[in-house]
Amino acid sequence: MVSQHQTTARAQTPETGTPSPQRTYEDYRRIFAGRPMPFAFLDLNLFDANVRAVLAGSGKKRIRVASKSVRSVAVLRRVLAADPRIQGVMCFTVREAIYLARQGFTDLLVGYPATGANDLDAVAEAIAGGAEITLMADCIEHVDRIEQTASAHNVTIPVCLEYDMSLDVPGLHFGVWRSPLRSLDAARAVAQRIQSAPHIRLDGIMGYEAQIAGVGDNASGQRVKNTLIRALKRRSIPEIRRRRGALVKMLAEMGVSLRFVNGGGTGSLASTRDDTAVTEITVGSAFYAPALFDLYREFRYLPAAGYAIEIVRQPARSLYTCLGGGYTASGAAGVDKLPRPYLPQGARLLSLEGAGEVQTPVRYAGPVRLGLGDPIFMRHAKAGELCERFTTLALVQGNAVVDEATTYRGDGQCFL
Repeated sequence: MVSQHQTTARAQTPETGTPSPQRTYEDYRRIFAGRPMPFAFLDLNLFDANVRAVLAGSGKKRIRVASKSVRSVAVLRRVLAADPRIQGVMCFTVREAIYLARQGFTDLLVGYPATGANDLDAVAEAIAGGAEITLMADCIEHVDRIEQTASAHNVTIPVCLEYDMSLDVPGLHFGVWRSPLRSLDAARAVAQRIQSAPHIRLDGIMGYEAQIAGVGDNASGQRVKNTLIRALKRRSIPEIRRRRGALVKMLAEMGVSLRFVNGGGTGSLASTRDDTAVTEITVGSAFYAPALFDLYREFRYLPAAGYAIEIVRQPARSLYTCLGGGYTASGAAGVDKLPRPYLPQGARLLSLEGAGEVQTPVRYAGPVRLGLGDPIFMRHAKAGELCERFTTLALVQGNAVVDEATTYRGDGQCFL
């Protein structure tokens, strides 16, 4: 396992075994000398290596980019331009999809249902203007609302049917609470309602195997838990394939021609690629490789995105207090959702203070000499959430900052 305090970004890119670029604290301190802190950055050398690793690890499947994990128009463009197999975006809100359509993006799948009249009207108007937006549906009420709006605007709205892929074992729901569709009969009822709606087209299906893609299984010091999670994952994978394959077969028997069958995530790339029913895999976090993805056994991506906070106090020997830095990730509260000191090697948070809104104490007793005004380089626990705290990403290539990319925030956008 790569330590959360590793000094360099050297690793084996997944599947390829090719040595990756490496960075040290001194590299970044020199590259960013004079830049006001805090700031966020994206190392394009590492980012591009991650893109190549995703392509190598996905077999021949298409890759749909999860915008939630990127949140920058310029970076989305870079990913999509990298290879013809990378096509389409999974958006996290209707308003975001409409915004990206206005920026020229196509094949926009909204990953979560929209129910409000304003959002549905906006989608219908965007589609009437030529936008390619597919909405998510997992119940008849979703379909009814979409049909009512599409009829009022005299457009056809494509929809994606989401099917539950979680695993229920005695005393445990292994997965996330998303779609209520857990049986073929339930899915058939919604699909039949879609077929009967003159202004809706069933465009694709989605099954997100969150218990594979979003659950780490290599946490330090948690051998029993890791073993249990790995066992549950092994049990889930064939069940997911059986369930997804049965759904595709049923829809084909109903006369439905699907444009796509979507599955996966960064953490399930290796298993989802082998599912013959799947035509595309959604990937997002792999490109930035946030700290939570250090906790997986089967792959290792490179820490391409991070942020720097400034040392402004030294209240004790080997203790450095930085300004700001408390950018905590969403999800169930826990230590794993805190940002992590990345460089220099050996830096760590204090358990009683953690990462704070206005100050973050960091303990460090390594060989690098630190002083007031020096940076501590941090990694966010999740990928795109970093971009909600910064308006730009400093783009590093080689040994220099070569450009800046605005985030959604920097473009004046806030979707959730």
